[in-house]
Amino acid sequence: METKEKLDKDIVEITMHIQDKFPELSKYIAEMPVHIQYTNGSNVSVEDLKKYYDSLKEVLKKYAEEHEAKKR
Repeated sequence: METKEKLDKDIVEITMHIQDKFPELSKYIAEMPVHIQYTNGSNVSVEDLKKYYDSLKEVLKKYAEEHEAKKR
């Protein structure tokens, strides 16, 4: 099972990748169906972090595939 720390790190990495490679996609992250809001003292579960990370991966994968198809 993944830890909160590992998932936090993964989320930061994929978000940075999106901002670096596909900055136009960054504006849609806030509109994603799964969204984590951090507030002081909030307890975000590992399951919530995993869902958010998986949704980021899926959005990136679909967008990258469409982006590559347009280049051809």
